[in-house]
Amino acid sequence: MTIIHLYNSLNRKKERFVPLDPKNVRMYLCGPTVYDRAHLGNARNVIMFDVLFRLMNWIYGSSKVTYVRNITDIDDKINQRVKSSGRDITEITEETSTWYLEDMASLGNLDPTHTPRATQYIDEMIAMIVDLIAKGHAYKAEGHVLFSVKSYSDYGRLSGRSIEDMIAGARVEIAPYKRDPMDFVLWKPSMPDITGWNSPWGKGRPGWHIECSAMSCALLGPSFDIHGGGNDLQFPHHENEIAQSCCAYPDTGFANVWMHNEMLQVEGKKMSKSLNNFYTVRDLLNEGYAGEVIRFVFLSTHYSKPMDWTKAKALEAEKILRKWRTITDSTSTLGEVSQVVLNAVADDLNTAGAMVELHAIAARGDADQLKASASLLGLLCDGMGDWALTIDLSYWENKLLEARQTALKSKDFTAVDHLKSVYISAGLEVRMSNKGVELVPTAGFDIGRLDSIG
Repeated sequence: MTIIHLYNSLNRKKERFVPLDPKNVRMYLCGPTVYDRAHLGNARNVIMFDVLFRLMNWIYGSSKVTYVRNITDIDDKINQRVKSSGRDITEITEETSTWYLEDMASLGNLDPTHTPRATQYIDEMIAMIVDLIAKGHAYKAEGHVLFSVKSYSDYGRLSGRSIEDMIAGARVEIAPYKRDPMDFVLWKPSMPDITGWNSPWGKGRPGWHIECSAMSCALLGPSFDIHGGGNDLQFPHHENEIAQSCCAYPDTGFANVWMHNEMLQVEGKKMSKSLNNFYTVRDLLNEGYAGEVIRFVFLSTHYSKPMDWTKAKALEAEKILRKWRTITDSTSTLGEVSQVVLNAVADDLNTAGAMVELHAIAARGDADQLKASASLLGLLCDGMGDWALTIDLSYWENKLLEARQTALKSKDFTAVDHLKSVYISAGLEVRMSNKGVELVPTAGFDIGRLDSIG
């Protein structure tokens, strides 16, 4: 069996992965808070865990792997959206959850085994909070219930910082009802205009951190194999999850392996609305970038490294995928997955290394192995390639070539410039050389825009 090694954020080193139970491999990914469209950065850990899910399915068998990716459908940002829009919270979260699931599927991600919603697990959250109070790890104060950070001696192990450093480096909410500034909310009161549930502490709603602890325990048990998310979740979210879960179940270890992906940039800069470079997944899809192309760009950088989304990378990815799909169009069967590709993915999800081998397989023209090996990364899969259907552009290339030959004689390049302008506006890259003319479709190519030429 292929040996898997994963970088464990908890121990700060790459370790051999040994499941708690090879017949029941369990993994949990922190999902979105559904108040709007998922932005491009939200997709990175989903793609990371999708490759991990595919790897685990390959090695252990799909019936022996459980993958949970939650949806947070109760949150202050959602409540703000309710107030500003005047719409019902259920209507908003149903809409945004559907958007999220559709956008993630468009990137070639498999459906998780379970996609729990926080509002479905309120009873489990309340039960866990009651237990934490009984064990002396939480306390009631002014309608709130707070976790006592000092009651858990290992607090800070994941982030590797002392409590003093964490207070200095974080926006810690200072409230008079807290015994300690680092204590965090497990339950908070809801005013009449805010969605809430009855509890031993009055009508209220859960804090963010308790949600994942309750859902992961309900679906995976108090101990499971892998927990992941973006590195921005290490503190405080994941740190708090560990504290409350280990205090609720002191004889368990919660998650054995923690995986965190690095952040995303756009054209070399941090993605930000103020810089006008903020993109949702749907923005790129609407601009004409295929989901498979977006996925290719993400996989070209190791998940632990900062990733830079650029138009140039997307166009190159599109070119390569068109070539690979041309090679595999004639095959309807999957060959053997390349051991080199499998070893690369098993080495802490080294997708960039796996891509190097895919290029080598493509160069050999081994269509069956290329398709099988690429599918381990979620590429060249059936149903994802409609965007790359072969388009015969020879008519348009010949039209430009004839115009160019005429212009070389007359020295009047007006017709050439006009054709180039139309082609570019239609989403074609125009390549002209002594060897002739080549038109290459790019993201957003619309053949209908060429109709005006005739």
